[in-house]
Amino acid sequence: MTGPFLHLHPDDNVLVARASALVGTEVKLASSTATLTQTIPLAHKIAYRDIVAGERILKYGMSIGIATEAIAAGAHVHIHNIRSAYTPTHALQDANGQSPETSK
Repeated sequence: MTGPFLHLHPDDNVLVARASALVGTEVKLASSTATLTQTIPLAHKIAYRDIVAGERILKYGMSIGIATEAIAAGAHVHIHNIRSAYTPTHALQDANGQSPETSK
């Protein structure tokens, strides 16, 4: 455990917030300490170390996505900088969860 974050598996390159972590919180990372520049919500991730664009995001020792840009150690890791590694990515259009292709 590292402050309000959990390192779930030794191979993981992310930490998961076990509670909301406020801006300014210091977090021990793989080889440094980072100061959060934004509040990280419960269950969201931050980079445990620098992650390069195209690198797989590992959580529970498993790939959960691919970095779409470089992510600095301590930065928020979420849908703005990763894409799914196991399902096609698309936006749902309707409140009923149907995309335009499946609602016809």
